[in-house]
Amino acid sequence: MSDPGIVVVGAGQAGGWAAKTLRDEGFEGRIAVIGEEPYPPYERPPLSKEVLLGREPAESSYLWPDGSFDGWGVELRTGVAATGIDRTAKTVSLGDGETLAYDKLLIATGGRVRKLPLEGAALDGVHYLRGIDDSAAIRADLGAGARIVVIGGGWIGLEVAAAARTLGAEVAVVEALDMLCARALTPDMAAYLLDVHRGRGVDVRLGAAVEALTGQGRVSGARLAGGETLAATAVVIGIGIVPNVELARAAGIAVDNGIRVDALCRTSDPDIFAAGDVTNHPNRLLGRNIRLESWENAQNQGIAAARAMLGGETPYCEIPWFWSDQYDVNIQLVGLPSAFDDTVTRGERAQGSFVEFYMKDGRIDGAAAINSPRDIRFARRLMQAEKIVDPAALADPAVKLQALLRG
Repeated sequence: MSDPGIVVVGAGQAGGWAAKTLRDEGFEGRIAVIGEEPYPPYERPPLSKEVLLGREPAESSYLWPDGSFDGWGVELRTGVAATGIDRTAKTVSLGDGETLAYDKLLIATGGRVRKLPLEGAALDGVHYLRGIDDSAAIRADLGAGARIVVIGGGWIGLEVAAAARTLGAEVAVVEALDMLCARALTPDMAAYLLDVHRGRGVDVRLGAAVEALTGQGRVSGARLAGGETLAATAVVIGIGIVPNVELARAAGIAVDNGIRVDALCRTSDPDIFAAGDVTNHPNRLLGRNIRLESWENAQNQGIAAARAMLGGETPYCEIPWFWSDQYDVNIQLVGLPSAFDDTVTRGERAQGSFVEFYMKDGRIDGAAAINSPRDIRFARRLMQAEKIVDPAALADPAVKLQALLRG
């Protein structure tokens, strides 16, 4: 049995930042971080971008240089899973038989890929992308003559398609819905992104479904409903993630589309906190509970949870922000617009640099930007300040958005 302290279950972005923050904030007790993967905490976005393209090594995705946790006096246990939580005894059981005691516990277990139950899904050359090993396996299949079928037209699928096409592979994307990134984009923005991919030679099939993967030992094709088979030397499936709530649920912690937490990242057990992709948390600015699968939320909520475990009382509440790089196109989104009543465009689509603002009751409810990082930063600040803004001023490139913050 270990000496009590703070145990962090999950060695990803949220768990890693939580552990570092605990030390930065002056906590001198024991910190143990438990991770199933054999790697130190790393960020996932490079895995479908620079790492997949072969421009950067996998180690470039590490949050800090290997060995940093030793220097901070943090026990990093990689390659071992947490198998149970005893809330009465305040212990965590590990897969190697060890038991860790805790005063406070952080669950940062993230999510796992959503599997597609398909005939042929077990063939060699069929991939999902979530971790470092997945990125390396896909990269190995992007050699000369590669024909890649991507199932799923969301962010991961499109980033894989862009990387594969950039490396010279023939690429087809199969999306069951009638638009790309339907959960995140308006129809106009989705149509723009569709043009981007088709303009690079990607065969995008909307409103289509794969009914089976074919091949002998290794995948050789993806058969669509209707009978057509797309030739494939490899298949990448990207249809979202499932939050890893099983550990919390088994311990009797409240779960509802993720682990339910309050604004201080506390679960239904006051000594257990949660952060990152796995949480369903309140957002005052949006007026509802949300579960986010984003790099920034994992980092910032991990930091917020660490401070709350040390007695901090600052609620975690931020405007959601997402980004994606595909070819030479940078896409950024802020907010989660759901019932906006007006759309304002700033910039020119034809020039490949513009912002769409989604307005509700005179305020910005969300925005999506193509190659306009500065404007999207100020859009987020306007949302955070809950400013009422003039749509004509938003649309006029001659009006600086920072000036609207002062208005």
